[in-house]
Amino acid sequence: MLLHHIVGARPNFMKVAPVHRALAARRGIVQAIVHTGQHYDASMSGIFFDQLGIPEPDFNLGVGSASHARQTADVMVRLEPLFEQARPDLVLVYGDVNSTVAAALVCSKLLLPVGHVEAGLRSFDRTMPEEINRILTDRVADHLFTPSEDGSENLAREGVPGERIHLVGNVMIDTLVRLLPYADGTALCRSLDLPEKGYALVTLHRPSNVDDAGELNRTMEALSDIASDIEIIFPVHPRTRQMMQGLGRRGFSSRLHCIDPVGYLEFLGLQRNARLIITDSGGIQEESTYLGVPCITVRDNTERPVTVHIGSNILAGRDMRRVRAEVANILAGKAKECRVPPLWDGKAGERIADVLERLA
Repeated sequence: MLLHHIVGARPNFMKVAPVHRALAARRGIVQAIVHTGQHYDASMSGIFFDQLGIPEPDFNLGVGSASHARQTADVMVRLEPLFEQARPDLVLVYGDVNSTVAAALVCSKLLLPVGHVEAGLRSFDRTMPEEINRILTDRVADHLFTPSEDGSENLAREGVPGERIHLVGNVMIDTLVRLLPYADGTALCRSLDLPEKGYALVTLHRPSNVDDAGELNRTMEALSDIASDIEIIFPVHPRTRQMMQGLGRRGFSSRLHCIDPVGYLEFLGLQRNARLIITDSGGIQEESTYLGVPCITVRDNTERPVTVHIGSNILAGRDMRRVRAEVANILAGKAKECRVPPLWDGKAGERIADVLERLA
């Protein structure tokens, strides 16, 4: 079997790593990694790939940034001749980025089997571009690998035949489990004179939270207030940084430390040692649940409800009064009880490999 992995952004590499590693130990499967270049990340050095345990991409399409439509179209145009020449027996796509749906659509036109890793997630909010990507990819995929039971239930409700749905667990957690011993954010904490569990960690990047200057200013004011109770480390996403430049400091607390983005291992270390996390990221909802760190999600919905129902996540919406109240509860020792969802055990990649080996 010739299998192509399609990745477009750094989170995709976190997801492909355990699958690629598991398949490398199976006979009869030849793998190639295709990086669409949807996002360029300078931190993707040789060391990065060594840590993940995967080779550098076999193909890099160099698509780059653009509007959603243009980027999706560019990926399709550049993938089609590659697939026509190689004719892979199976194409695996990951997550919900534009490259994911673009590859799935090209495969459906060329009659190439496609598998979707992280299938079935639904926020039920079609204003999110990622939600459209998820729905379309799942409609044309032949094999759907779900991270949690709710994903499998969503697909079944949408009419996907049961034999195409495979509950395998969360591949992002595979990567977290493997790299957690190497995670270390202590140098940054020392530079800020912050002890372990002595800070809150914040990430914000979604348009609904950062694209409106007034909304962003209200959020920053709320974070500044929270910083009076616990110091905050805020690695600022470039999208957010650009909007913040128009705000100035406006008297924000000196205990609110806005820093440049950090690498995966350093950020993972910061998550593990945080007292609490405030975020709008899907992946961080999952990672904080595994780590048992209280997480407050500044969104009205989530495609990962298992992190709320079972895990450490609290869906607070965009009501900063609610966020402040939840922070106060956590600092008062009233954090919700949580546990790790089933099959989030670091073995999802092996389960996917088991399914694919039967197909080879």
